Formats: sequence, C-alpha cells, structure tokens
Amino acid sequence: ISFEILSDPATHADPFTRSELIATLALASGPDGMAGGQMMDLEAEKAQFDLPTVTRLQALKTGALIVASVEMGAILARIPPEGRTHLRGYSHDIGLAFQIADDILDIEGDEERAGKALNKDEAAGKATFVSLMGLDRAKEQASILIEQAVAHLAPYGSEADLLRAVA
Repeated sequence: ISFEILSDPATHADPFTRSELIATLALASGPDGMAGGQMMDLEAEKAQFDLPTVTRLQALKTGALIVASVEMGAILARIPPEGRTHLRGYSHDIGLAFQIADDILDIEGDEERAGKALNKDEAAGKATFVSLMGLDRAKEQASILIEQAVAHLAPYGSEADLLRAVA
C-alpha cells in the first residue's frame, strides 16, 4: 500500500518527485535495506556475528527505513541530493541509536511497556550490541550516536527542532 500511496498523483503533483519517493522506499525495502537485514537476522540464529556485522545488519533493518523516512521528507522539501548529507548522517546515527536502545530494552525493559516479548535475542543466541559491547558501553554508544545525530542538524537551525526532539 505504501507504493500505491507514493505513486498516487494526490500525494504529489510532480511525477518526478513521486518517482524519487518510490525509488527511495524501494531501495530501503529491498536487499540493500530491510529485506537484506531480515535475511541477515535469520542467519544470525545460525552464525555468530561480530560487531561490524551486527552494525551492518541493524543499519539495513530499521535503520534503512529511518534513513528513507528522513530522505523522503527532504525530497518533499525539494532539498537537492547534495544538500541532504547532514540529514543522512542524522538518520543513520538515529537508526543505530534506536537499535542499540532496542537491544538494551530487550535486557532491561518491561514487557508490558515495550509491547513485546523481551530477552528473545539472548534466548536465540543472537549477537546484539549489548552482548558484544556490554550494557554500559552500549548505553554510552547510544548516547554518543544521539549527540552526533543532533550535531548533524546544526546547519538547519530551528527548522530541525522536531528532528532534535526525535533524537
């Protein structure tokens, strides 16, 4: 349904803008995005991943969709591709911070508040940011990524306050 919405002329009058939105979501959803990350996630149940591999897996999963969401906002705002570098840095850092926070919540969270079963990664023997870095270092890394993400927004002034709040 996402692609139907993006291709609908009611979404945006300019067919080139709609095409760029569709291409962005397709890239984030395919083998170099969410689908590729999901494939790696299934493999993680059979293999032991190191930190760079877990980072790649997480960047492809939810991270790719976060990057696409920010990118599509920039497309709608008519920011040229070369002007989106800071926004890409922001969304990449937020995507990884989100995954680290999710791994932390899997260990420390409350199932009712999280709205999902916890400790499933550990039970499945999957490598996570917490299992590879330790809880304290994972929390520190998430904080660093959030600070970096906010720093990427410096050129945008108060126009980026909502993105800062998200961070």
